[in-house]
Amino acid sequence: MSGGRGAVPVRVLLAEDQGMMRGALALLLGMEDDLEVVAQVATGDAIVAEALAARPDVALLDIELPGTSGLDAAAQLRERLPSCRVLILTTFGRPGYLRRAMEAGAAGFLVKDGPVEELAGAVRRVLRGETVIDPGLAAAALSAGPNPLTARERDVLNAAVDGATVADLAARLHLSESTVRNYLSSAIGKTGTRNRMEAVRAARRQGWL
Repeated sequence: MSGGRGAVPVRVLLAEDQGMMRGALALLLGMEDDLEVVAQVATGDAIVAEALAARPDVALLDIELPGTSGLDAAAQLRERLPSCRVLILTTFGRPGYLRRAMEAGAAGFLVKDGPVEELAGAVRRVLRGETVIDPGLAAAALSAGPNPLTARERDVLNAAVDGATVADLAARLHLSESTVRNYLSSAIGKTGTRNRMEAVRAARRQGWL
């Protein structure tokens, strides 16, 4: 399948931590006459530097990567390399992730279980200036509503993932213990859960963290 760009292929950067998946995506996209994978990275921390070196037209990013997340990297690319369009490709089709991806400047959001023809077509479409979103996920995001957690509540929940005590969280985040308790209590209430670990799991399921 060819997008008809002739002798000027679309330059693609791949960010995927699973080697087999990354290799398969590179191979499949490389079979398209008008697409060329010019860079591959396994960690989020390597995305921006590699993009600045390779100058891709489109960056295809997973979300959950070692180091910087794909969502944070998308925001960084918007600042450092605005000519590069970002397409998020993830296993986790969570409404909150979609909203965060759009806020970070991503031009598209697809889940990994789609056909490769759809992915190749999405790369071409975002390069043309279109926004490409998985239809089912778009509907779910609309029904789910916005992320109710504040930035500080998200910080506290993220820090609480390893089961740290309130004192540990306060020291880690440079907050008072009473402030940490207030943020945890608010986050637990907003997620409709009974304790901080349930709140973390619920927020992650929605893609709010």
